[in-house]
Amino acid sequence: MGRGTVATSLISALLAIASLGSLAVPLARAQWLPPPEAPAPTFPNDVPPGPPPEDARLAPPANQPARDFRVAALQEDFTGDLWVGSWLGLARIDPNTGNIRARIGLPSYTIGALAQDRVGRIWVGTYQGLVRVDPRSNQITARNFALPSNRVLALLIDQRGFLWVGTDQGLAMISPDRGLLMTTLKNLPGISANALTIDDEGQLWVGTLQGLVRINTANAFIIGRISAPPGGLIQALATGPDGTIWAGTPTGLLVVDPVRRRIIRSVTTFRGKSVTAIRFADNGRVWVGTEDGLYNVQPDSGAIIGQIPGLPSSRVLSISPDTGNKVWVGTSEGLAWVSQTSGIVRPHLAFIRDAPPNF
Repeated sequence: MGRGTVATSLISALLAIASLGSLAVPLARAQWLPPPEAPAPTFPNDVPPGPPPEDARLAPPANQPARDFRVAALQEDFTGDLWVGSWLGLARIDPNTGNIRARIGLPSYTIGALAQDRVGRIWVGTYQGLVRVDPRSNQITARNFALPSNRVLALLIDQRGFLWVGTDQGLAMISPDRGLLMTTLKNLPGISANALTIDDEGQLWVGTLQGLVRINTANAFIIGRISAPPGGLIQALATGPDGTIWAGTPTGLLVVDPVRRRIIRSVTTFRGKSVTAIRFADNGRVWVGTEDGLYNVQPDSGAIIGQIPGLPSSRVLSISPDTGNKVWVGTSEGLAWVSQTSGIVRPHLAFIRDAPPNF
């Protein structure tokens, strides 16, 4: 074979290898696409697609739940400070400035209720039981009471200083001073004690899954009941300056005469609204929290004076009016305050997921 033939063969071989190499290198593609004749892939509206495989590292670990910013309970203490019970933990803030004075580590962060007893101790109801906090030292004491259930939904101190604990399986009464469980009421009509309030006679009203129950605070006996009210279950309770009981349901707002044990009226402006929180202000007006926002209401007529915009979420869970000259509002997405002089609404940036635009 001559030199020319060998050179030609080598060149042909090199070209063949180069051609094979170009086929072996894959082309970079942004994303898989279906053939033109195939229908485009679709996803359910409520289940968005996950990240592409190359971005899977950006997704949260499967065993790590997303942070929950709900603020289910607010409690002003005797010093004027505000205790914030959120699902991120318990905090004590100065309501005048918003400064956080303390963060309290708890065995459980699923806080459902707060109350302050006569000597100033803060009682925290969680979904894993009761915890007591000494505000002077911030020391916590987990109280292993034999409650009807450890899932605490409501707390209230009665006129004699006893602590009433509403759970999803009944009611309990505790002596805060002695640290003793005094009695339990497991056969509560409607089972779950969702909300509590005290009437002008010192008796306890309990909002349940089936209506309202009146309890004698001296002996925990049932002394009255309003069954099957409009809306069914009771989600929120408050006692007005005139002694009436205001009750929030999934379909409206009811006003109850506690002496005659009957519903006086259904507040027209809230028919069809899910009422989740009720608090009366010092000026006699009532703040009503719903799944659709916060409202300031004239109690005698039920007229809406104003609706508060700009909250972290429209789902209101807790309200603390007249606290640091503000109305503090806990929502499903964090904490905010409303100035009672200017009406300005501001979120508390330490208790929300994202700051609003242009803040």
